[in-house]
Amino acid sequence: MLASNLISYTIPPLVGKDSGEKALNWMNDFHVRHLPVLKDGLLLGILSEDEVLNFMEPDLSINENNPELIFKSVTPERHLFDVMKLIVDFNLTVVPVVNNQNKYLGLITLENIVKHFAETVAITQPGGIIVLEMNPRDYSLAEIARLIESENTKILSCFLSSSYGDERIELTLKLSRQDLKHVIATLSRFGYEVKSSFYESEYLEDLKSRYDALMRYLNP
Repeated sequence: MLASNLISYTIPPLVGKDSGEKALNWMNDFHVRHLPVLKDGLLLGILSEDEVLNFMEPDLSINENNPELIFKSVTPERHLFDVMKLIVDFNLTVVPVVNNQNKYLGLITLENIVKHFAETVAITQPGGIIVLEMNPRDYSLAEIARLIESENTKILSCFLSSSYGDERIELTLKLSRQDLKHVIATLSRFGYEVKSSFYESEYLEDLKSRYDALMRYLNP
């Protein structure tokens, strides 16, 4: 998935002559905490809600308040993971998309990314979920896939994660079947620790609850 596939045109950008009050009103209307600022169609940077709240005179223009902008953006051919890294690293709610001449093309919102993941094949396809915990040196997706496929099961998606300060990693796998007992037995027999497993109904109920909670946070 490339950035070009997630561009939204529903949220308008700001320009330097817009006031701080207008910026705050638009952020509130569109449920974001950041908006791009343009000059002659070119991206100047990202204006944050916190920066606007520090304006000495919010009724004056953005230019007159001389804010500190965030100089981050992506080009259309950048991967979704690059967009997500910017969002996480700089706590952004939107990421501007520009061409190689810095011309503004649109933006990607955090909400768009969440909805994209909610609509992926890993969620819509029936199956089950298993979570493996292991030391990094023991991680081999090829070996794990071989064991799972030996039970006539396919990996639909996988996600690797680790908690801060934790030397062990977790591998979350969405599989093509709901009855996981044979897969779990095979993995356990070869020394893999199955931390947890979910049938489709259990997984979707938990995922829907988390998704609804996130949507309530993004759209208060």
